[in-house]
Amino acid sequence: TPCAFPQPHSYSLSIPTGSQLPCFHGSSTIRNLKERFHMNMTEEQLQLLIEQLVDGSMRSITTKLYDGFQYLTNGIM
Repeated sequence: TPCAFPQPHSYSLSIPTGSQLPCFHGSSTIRNLKERFHMNMTEEQLQLLIEQLVDGSMRSITTKLYDGFQYLTNGIM
């Protein structure tokens, strides 16, 4: 189904140079963030990836165990 708020998948990811935050030190931080957000994918590729991720989660025993834990400890269904 189409997104309720269709937007192009073009976001800018930039960190101010000279950041004092330790998590932004090292050359791989920005590259890893861009990979995690799949900045190089088209809308169609993203839709397929998300469907695959959701499907995988729905069939995962660890998801079912975590959902059961949340239900027992917090009443979250």
